[in-house]
Amino acid sequence: MTTLRRVELPAFGPGAPVDPPAIPEAEYSARADALYGAAGVDWVAVYGDREHNANLLHLSNFDPRFEEALLLLGPQGRRVLIVGIEGLGHIVERRLESEVVLAQSFGLMGQPRTDAASLVAILRAAGMKSGDRVGVVGWKYRIPAETGRPQRPAFVAAGIVDDLEEVTGTAPVDVTAVLMDPARGQRLVISAAQAAQFAWAADRASQAVFRVMRGAEPGMSERQALGQMGFEGEVFSMHPIVASASRGTAINGLRSATGRVLHEGDGISCGIGYWGSLCCRAGMLQQEVDASFMTDIVGPYYEAQAAWYEALGIGVAGGDIFDTVHRTLEATGTVVRPALNPGHLISYDEWSNTPIRDGSRDVLVSGMMIQCDIIPTPLPAGMSLNCEDTVMIADEALRGQIAREYPWMWKRAEEQRAFMQRELGIVLAPEVLPLSCGNAYLPPFWMDDTLVCSRIA
Repeated sequence: MTTLRRVELPAFGPGAPVDPPAIPEAEYSARADALYGAAGVDWVAVYGDREHNANLLHLSNFDPRFEEALLLLGPQGRRVLIVGIEGLGHIVERRLESEVVLAQSFGLMGQPRTDAASLVAILRAAGMKSGDRVGVVGWKYRIPAETGRPQRPAFVAAGIVDDLEEVTGTAPVDVTAVLMDPARGQRLVISAAQAAQFAWAADRASQAVFRVMRGAEPGMSERQALGQMGFEGEVFSMHPIVASASRGTAINGLRSATGRVLHEGDGISCGIGYWGSLCCRAGMLQQEVDASFMTDIVGPYYEAQAAWYEALGIGVAGGDIFDTVHRTLEATGTVVRPALNPGHLISYDEWSNTPIRDGSRDVLVSGMMIQCDIIPTPLPAGMSLNCEDTVMIADEALRGQIAREYPWMWKRAEEQRAFMQRELGIVLAPEVLPLSCGNAYLPPFWMDDTLVCSRIA
């Protein structure tokens, strides 16, 4: 049973490095080869833009910061990165050896459109020809339940699909699932190096949120509270949030911070996502314990949190985790249920896909980075509660590699595992690595931030 218990959060293990760990260039090359081999087509065209950059980052470390971009993977190891004018300056960041070509139609509006070859001409010059089969990787894919043509690329600029078809005379097919399928997607099962990079982000994101949680006070504006995050150049996967409201007024937990002044008794939510992780905490800006809030909402919610953590493990079906969370909440008698699927895979994009779905038999495997994302709803207007953190699933071999090559990550995860069991009453399987600065550390009343939920009396 969940109670409130005074628990000081220690600093786990050595600090994360100043810069995120790098991914070896050979790993990017292997990723590109794996995608090409699995797609079963003559060419793979990987789309990216400012908002949908995760697949390109995974394959090349190139981030199209202002424009569209297209990575072509073709026969005999052919690799061509097609970028706009702004992208030409940013290609120094790529770690996949490739030819770089300017497509001015990827450039910003008002830039020249006629001083370089058209995309059709670029595709032909790259070696694409009539009769070639092209697989397109977009930022999502459709399934048969939502369309009669799931093989048609849907989440990619339509003009690119048209040009590919003009060159080959054949309709391109969607191969996004090769990277993003929730059970077998190549991008969603990661290496030790990628895990360390994302663990670095998990530490940074959670430290930022905890600074706001501990420092927010009545009289501050939301922007002043958010300013305590201590931004140091981390790259966002989700915009920063500090949102509040008084009792009786609905809270929009997705909006950005405003000049609204915080008052004692407000509901408040704070979250931030960096590439590879997200952290969120929400609660009440008060010191006094609200007994009915604890009984009706906080206690049941934390029981579901604990059940979620304890259900994780290699070979566990996502549908079983889904059912565990819903059954736990139902058994408490609360009206609260998860607003979304309770948990998902996380990468450079904040939500990649999820095996945790109603009825899903997709299982968790070693190498998955997973976000605890149980958003409670409905809540009374002006009241807030949430606790989101990142974990990794790692088998014995991967754990050993992490311990050898990234001892700071390993030591922090192991110390936090022991803390969660000793102080919070949550027992993790050996393959579950907690990566936040305080997984499941939830003070519901922010003005007394060491009084936290625990299953230990």
